[in-house]
Amino acid sequence: MHQPGVDVRPLREMTGRAMFNEVFIDEARVSVNNLIGGLNNGWAVANTTLAVERASLGSGGGAGLGAALPGSVANQLGKRVGAFVHAEDLVEAASTVGADTLTMLRRVAAERGLAQDAIVRQGLAEVYTLTQLNRWNVGRARSGQRSTGVEPNIAKLLGNITLRHTREIANHIVGAEGMLWGPTALSGGVVQELTVFSPGPSIYGGSDQIQRNIISERGLGLPKEPGDFRTVAFKDLPKNV
Repeated sequence: MHQPGVDVRPLREMTGRAMFNEVFIDEARVSVNNLIGGLNNGWAVANTTLAVERASLGSGGGAGLGAALPGSVANQLGKRVGAFVHAEDLVEAASTVGADTLTMLRRVAAERGLAQDAIVRQGLAEVYTLTQLNRWNVGRARSGQRSTGVEPNIAKLLGNITLRHTREIANHIVGAEGMLWGPTALSGGVVQELTVFSPGPSIYGGSDQIQRNIISERGLGLPKEPGDFRTVAFKDLPKNV
């Protein structure tokens, strides 16, 4: 990552953080001893890496609480465990929808007298259903018993859909207090962080549109877009209108 020819450009989000980046590789050289998968097999290696990343992102299995990222770029391995956890817990809570998120939202709904509100109950039930479906899908992907071959892509797409549904019902619960920021805000700031963070996952790790293309073409066997993208510039390819 530090060698000549590798240029990392952070993409700053509305949260003020830069959790993902553009990476440009221009004439970077790799020693033959460092080749993975053999010469000219880089695309296969990249696809395998992306599949693992997408399944992990879709399940909320990224760099969670107490999980330091390796390498000198993230520079996390030298941090004390306690400091690392407390510094990252808000980001993790906002980026991963699971049982803890639902427990927090049910608590806030009860405090605001919305526990019996039909819209709130239906919204929380929907989020719970989506998280369970994705948990089973990710388990199937990790077991090696893939029936579609696109389980990681389904996980990534469904994880993003779940995050957006959670954002909507969470803001319905907190109401106007969703505009307040900081640890003393309602929900401890988790809903606020989730709201401004939620567009990010639909971009990084392959956008939602990319996931849908892969699912449709490789999973469902639907035809690809017309035109030869290998020899024709993107701007000159036929467009569906």
